[in-house]
Amino acid sequence: MKFEFALKKTFSYADYMALVESLVSRNMTSGPNQSQKLIDFTSLNLKRMQRLNKRLTFRPDVIATLGNLNQSQRWIVISEAWCGDAAQNLPIINKMASISDNIDLQIIERNANLDVMDAFLTNGGRSIPKLISVDSDNNVLFTWGSRPQVAQNMFLAHKKNPGTETPEEFKISLHKWYTKDKSNEVQSEFLALL
Repeated sequence: MKFEFALKKTFSYADYMALVESLVSRNMTSGPNQSQKLIDFTSLNLKRMQRLNKRLTFRPDVIATLGNLNQSQRWIVISEAWCGDAAQNLPIINKMASISDNIDLQIIERNANLDVMDAFLTNGGRSIPKLISVDSDNNVLFTWGSRPQVAQNMFLAHKKNPGTETPEEFKISLHKWYTKDKSNEVQSEFLALL
């Protein structure tokens, strides 16, 4: 499959972080829905991303694989500032991209690029973050997202049978899982993809 989309605007990771910081300082979020709930998520996500930016470490096998990557790739990540999964995974994706001279990371906002989003749905939904890796000829190499498979399985199990956990309680459980996992599942999944 060829990636043949005109992207509305792309952000480097540094520019994306600056965007999220700006939104938080103005008590806003990205996208058209400016609900207080999404604004609050954006503020929380900024803290998550800042924490991960400082504390992320990678396994030697992942560093070696990324360091030896000999094919140029453009990683396009669809995101929004209010998305908790994006906040947990974008810092990891950025750090992986920064290890390799052959990876160019570009971040786009979902709501400004719905044509791209709708071409790369996850189980029929506009789940983010969604990473699309393309080569220098714009051939899609692989996609990843919106969360590690272990976390996705947790989400699907909760959706099928929520038990006594409310959706808000599940989000807390999911983010505790991310903290405990320390990016290990994402590293393993990308090691297999690369």
